[in-house]
Amino acid sequence: MFSLWRPAARLFSTSVARAEATTYPFSKTALVPPPPTQAPPPRANVGKGLMEYLHKTIPTPEKQKMLTELFSRRSPTQLMPGSVVTVALDHAPTSFTGVLMSIRRRGIDTSFVLRNIVQRTGVEMQFFVNSPHVKSITLVQKPPKGRMRRAKLFYLRTSPDKMSMLAAGRGG
Repeated sequence: MFSLWRPAARLFSTSVARAEATTYPFSKTALVPPPPTQAPPPRANVGKGLMEYLHKTIPTPEKQKMLTELFSRRSPTQLMPGSVVTVALDHAPTSFTGVLMSIRRRGIDTSFVLRNIVQRTGVEMQFFVNSPHVKSITLVQKPPKGRMRRAKLFYLRTSPDKMSMLAAGRGG
């Protein structure tokens, strides 16, 4: 008669010889290969470390102050959609002024979108507050009537007359 039973030691054994392997503490039949005795190659030790990543991503004190003063919901001097804002940059063009269309609050990844009409063409730029290219953000003019009814003013893309009224400070 044919039997399907096989010894357990053959099922759980590895390709490592029994003399080199140690037994698994919870089973007498399973074999565990010994740890490697060679050191890892020098190239494996050169990976990107956590501290290098943190130094690149943690905002500087100036950026933290900018985040808390201008983009915190509890700040009395927070920027509101519809206000006119100037952003000074490290590279050309050196500054960009436009109507604040939206704010995306995500901690250190906070960003905002400015829109302006340049030579009869609508130009939108998204800025990340923690970017090393952003030098300063200044409020030129608050939105008329205190605040807008919408948090995202994307409807200004299709109505340039409303946008020019916002930029002039006449309401909209």
